[in-house]
Amino acid sequence: MCGSTTSAPLPVVVPAARKATAAVIFLHGLGDTEHRWAEAFAVIRSWHIKYICPHAPVMPVTLNMNMAMPSWFDIIGLSPDSQEDESGIKHAAENVKALIDQENGIPSNRIILGGFSQGGALSLYTALTTQQKLAGITALSCWLPPRSSFTLGPISGINREISILQCHGDSDPLVPLVFGSLTVEKLKTLVNPDNITFKIYEGMMHS
Repeated sequence: MCGSTTSAPLPVVVPAARKATAAVIFLHGLGDTEHRWAEAFAVIRSWHIKYICPHAPVMPVTLNMNMAMPSWFDIIGLSPDSQEDESGIKHAAENVKALIDQENGIPSNRIILGGFSQGGALSLYTALTTQQKLAGITALSCWLPPRSSFTLGPISGINREISILQCHGDSDPLVPLVFGSLTVEKLKTLVNPDNITFKIYEGMMHS
């Protein structure tokens, strides 16, 4: 069940140095904020790309003894057979799709959707279920939720040719590498496998 939420602040935007003709929407991880990622993107500021870093609403998270924290959806457990907050995931994805629609002057096929950990999970789910054609996905240290929605193939085929960069550390104690490996194998059945890049970083933890 999805926990009650409070409204989230407006996204932090790192503007393009000149005119923005493309955008990256990047979703932070559980309990984090958008500011750390916005600071990182400011370092690699682009002439034509603007970076949009939304903030997850604050809600009770079952995994963390129902403590309220920034979270895109509830997480019940970390094991492969844990119950998943499917309604919360769908609701969060609709909010991300609305952000894509709000980009006046930048078409969706010039927008990359990305995220870290829980944010990466949401970026994958959103891209595979939206009717908006996207430029690509960056999925860092994450997994593809929920399992039940992707048992019979993609919900939306519009992004079947999308490019996906998936990265994972082989020493990740929170989202183990096996989650990333299972995700990339599933993605190969949903999109063109030639467009998927999976990078494993030796010795890297949940980072």
